Amino acid sequence: MHSTVYLSDTAIAQRFQVSRATVWRWTHSAAFPKPIKLSVGCTRWRLTEIEEWEQTRNTRSCRR
Repeated sequence: MHSTVYLSDTAIAQRFQVSRATVWRWTHSAAFPKPIKLSVGCTRWRLTEIEEWEQTRNTRSCRR
């Protein structure tokens, strides 16, 4: 059985060493994964989607 891992805005901010505000600004980008509202006051992102976005981000930065 495969369980989905979710990340908070705080966890994403720590992962990329940015502020939580930056994470929320990224949500306006078409490339950044859309958040999932699990309940009132509980918004998360799927770890797998963040990892995919991270890979495309790293690939693009290497091409410059």
